Amino acid sequence: MKTKLLFAVLLLCGNLVFGQDTWSLDKSHTEILFSVKHLVISEVGGKFKDFEGELKSNGDDFEGSEIQFKAHVESINTDNEQRDGHLKSDDFFNAAEYPELKFDGKLVKNGSGYVLKGEMTIRDVTKPIAFDVQYNGTVTDPWGNTKAGFKITGSINRFDYGLKWNTLMEAGGAVVDEKINIVCNVELQKQV
Repeated sequence: MKTKLLFAVLLLCGNLVFGQDTWSLDKSHTEILFSVKHLVISEVGGKFKDFEGELKSNGDDFEGSEIQFKAHVESINTDNEQRDGHLKSDDFFNAAEYPELKFDGKLVKNGSGYVLKGEMTIRDVTKPIAFDVQYNGTVTDPWGNTKAGFKITGSINRFDYGLKWNTLMEAGGAVVDEKINIVCNVELQKQV
């Protein structure tokens, strides 16, 4: 009797552990974008070109999925070398001392979509954060790979993370706003 009970418990635990799917970012179909107001009148955008991430789900149900993501600061690209160099400096990300920004969190069901809740680390500052998530569906591509698509949106206050450079205009207002808008168009591929 004890042997059967022990076997049943082990089988149940095994199903919980082995029932978890791992999804990796399809980097060629994923964009990690940001934008910020410049001179109060326009918006300037950029992206991280080198990043990695992984999602662990219980099958095709993404509720409670654990997510880990990191972007390499050296890969920041705003289509302007001088600006990119400034962003990598100690005025902003300090890529030499803090080469990665990181996010660890979970997807939580919210109506027809999800909220991504977790902790974002930029430089040496870690803060709780939440992003809105639009789930775009799951498909099988022509090569038999299972793919899932999401759009993640939100914003951070750069001063909260030590991105401290700040110059004010003569007429008032910041040259670079404190609010950074983030948009991630994400395609995940289920690992087999």
